[in-house]
Amino acid sequence: MRLGAVVLTMGNRPEELRALLDSVAKQDGEPVEIVVVGNGAPLPELPAGVRTVELPENLGIPGGRNVGVEAFGPGGRDVDVLLFLDDDGLLPRTDTAELCREAFAADPGLGIVSFRIADPDTGETQRRHVPRLRSADPLRSSRVTSFLGGAAAVRTAVFAQVGGLPGEFFYAHEETDLAWRALDAGWSVDYRADLVLHHPTTSPSRHAVYHRMVARNRVWLARRNLPAPLVPVYPGVWLLLTLARRPSRPALRAWLGGFKEGWTTPCGPRRPMRWRTVWRLTRLGRPPVI
Repeated sequence: MRLGAVVLTMGNRPEELRALLDSVAKQDGEPVEIVVVGNGAPLPELPAGVRTVELPENLGIPGGRNVGVEAFGPGGRDVDVLLFLDDDGLLPRTDTAELCREAFAADPGLGIVSFRIADPDTGETQRRHVPRLRSADPLRSSRVTSFLGGAAAVRTAVFAQVGGLPGEFFYAHEETDLAWRALDAGWSVDYRADLVLHHPTTSPSRHAVYHRMVARNRVWLARRNLPAPLVPVYPGVWLLLTLARRPSRPALRAWLGGFKEGWTTPCGPRRPMRWRTVWRLTRLGRPPVI
């Protein structure tokens, strides 16, 4: 079971990036081959053996990760599994890679594994980092319907079958788009609480584009993947939830602008999932209307 790792960076966290790479190098078993993608930014000096790709412009998170995948051959075929790791994350244990190998080897239908993200100082796992509705117990592993983009492992056969991450999304919900396509193709997605990535506690709204792209990409997610009767339902539910949360006026204005953009701009190819997949998502606890 050959493992590779894709690390995306804007070049502004060189110390954290070096610590992450050191933690990957310390993993038990066969060495994990690493590709670091400089997403529109020059890369600092990196350890020997780490491959690099410097992009002339920022392609966004999914676009940059897709470039990293292709660095391992078309669809990442030179390896069996690819880890996606945040440049300011850290693998605190040395057996994470071996646990990944064991998980994928034991279950040929397992397509994606989502790690547990924990704050290095408090050990806290934020609810938003548990990819299921029932997120009160982050220490419970389970089958899920999405994954965490900066702390995950994906079998490269998934890319070969359903394609890569949606580059059009730039930021937000690209993981759910890939997970839905993988689930529709018959793969499973697991959340593993014992696979830990240390990452400081943060708020997603720290990104200036957060509200607009979250709204736009939810609409695109529905338009690309859901059966026609559900396309207006999923964004409609999220519109009501957003209004109920009473965001600030600037945040709401950005969100509504993104919501409109989602309906009026191209979203990429439409491949609606089968109704049996809708039922599968429902049985997993996350019907594709919320």
